[in-house]
Amino acid sequence: MRRLTWFLIGVLSLAVVILIGAIVFVSQSHGWTALAKPGSAERWLARQARDFAMPADARQQVNPVPDTPEVLAVARAHWADHCAICHANNGSGEVPIGSRLFPPAPDMRTPGTQHLTDGELFYIIQNGVRLTGMPGWGGAGSHDAEDSWKLVRFIRHLPDLTFDERKQMEKLNPKGPDDLREEEEEEKFLKGEDTTNEPPAHHHH
Repeated sequence: MRRLTWFLIGVLSLAVVILIGAIVFVSQSHGWTALAKPGSAERWLARQARDFAMPADARQQVNPVPDTPEVLAVARAHWADHCAICHANNGSGEVPIGSRLFPPAPDMRTPGTQHLTDGELFYIIQNGVRLTGMPGWGGAGSHDAEDSWKLVRFIRHLPDLTFDERKQMEKLNPKGPDDLREEEEEEKFLKGEDTTNEPPAHHHH
């Protein structure tokens, strides 16, 4: 028993040394900038940490919300208004905020997300993921467990999202002052109103 104890202490000590070495290597090579892309080892460690933190019973949960067009419509609108700012309407993560997080927001259409169980997706939405930009929405005043289960249904639908659905979502995305002003100028132009004396709207890239 004593030998096993010392063996486990040795393994743990080695792991700590390796971790400290990795931290020193990263900080000396390119620092802690969020602009650097995570390496394969870093991505592997992040996945292992996420899986380790996932309660066993969470994986087994079954989605109680039916997979219906009505549920998808509600979840699609919720996603466009709350989630697309980091994940994009199509789940690619290719938006300014999502792509600049560290680690970047994942492409949720790929196996890395789609192979998670419904219970795992629900747990992540509800509780978030530490040391990432993913917040936990459980207990939020405007978001309950049913909303999270509906979002799980929508995440499953992301690989099959249609062009028309994406266009509908664009109308529901939050808009800043420049976006609203641009829309107003376009509406005036279509009505034939004169906008030549107004300063040009700023366009986003």
